[in-house]
Amino acid sequence: MTLLDAIILGIIQGLTEFLPVSSSGHIEIMKAIQGQELSGESSMMMTVVLHFATALSTIAVFWKEVVQIFRGLFQFKINDEFLFAGKIVLSMIPAAFVGVFFDEFIETFFSGKILLVGFMLILTGVILFIAERAKRTSKSVGFGDALLIGIAQMIAILPGISRSGATIGTSVMLGIDREKAARFSFLMVVPLILGKVAKDVLSPKFSEELANSEISSSVYAVGFAAAFIIGIIACTWMIKLVKKSKLTYFAYYCFAAGIAAICWTTFA
Repeated sequence: MTLLDAIILGIIQGLTEFLPVSSSGHIEIMKAIQGQELSGESSMMMTVVLHFATALSTIAVFWKEVVQIFRGLFQFKINDEFLFAGKIVLSMIPAAFVGVFFDEFIETFFSGKILLVGFMLILTGVILFIAERAKRTSKSVGFGDALLIGIAQMIAILPGISRSGATIGTSVMLGIDREKAARFSFLMVVPLILGKVAKDVLSPKFSEELANSEISSSVYAVGFAAAFIIGIIACTWMIKLVKKSKLTYFAYYCFAAGIAAICWTTFA
């Protein structure tokens, strides 16, 4: 993988993390198009680096909400901040459970399985298409909603299922206000990404995987920088676009991208 490849992947990650079109799916497709034959560890490590970058860009954009979450956790008072923090924690549990106990199994999905990505993109399109027809309300996220949204986030671990699409789509179908759904969706993933990175760094296998990686540290750094910068721009812009635009447009895009990925895998 060259520096240019890393920049392209970083830009794709920065843009698609905040669009309901699956950043992981697009990264897997781009790596296949670029002809990268990476090991599961190298591919997964690049994916984690890029997601970490956009997690930091989310913190940069929503730093006030992040401070609110930490304040709520450590005040130990039953107030709005504490309840909001509790909902974030609850939403993390399903994906955290799968990440802790099935981490090695999940890595196998990040090794060029473009046919799977294609079908999962189509599934994302279906979710968005159904969500668009949900009744608009001003409802806030409740604890039951947070758990269901967390389950959607857990399923979206698969490449090709958009995490934001699954969580925002589920939120909208539950009757939650679109802007509140988007903000909750962007915030709920930050602790998971940071936790994943910490788990990898502290793992005894981390040094071995880094040493065996086909990707140089400079390539990781360039990809990280591109994803972080584009992520800040995209996050600021997309919080407004998700609120105002029709999810159907993103659904059509996912259908097209999914069919293209399936055809490319079948006939290439």
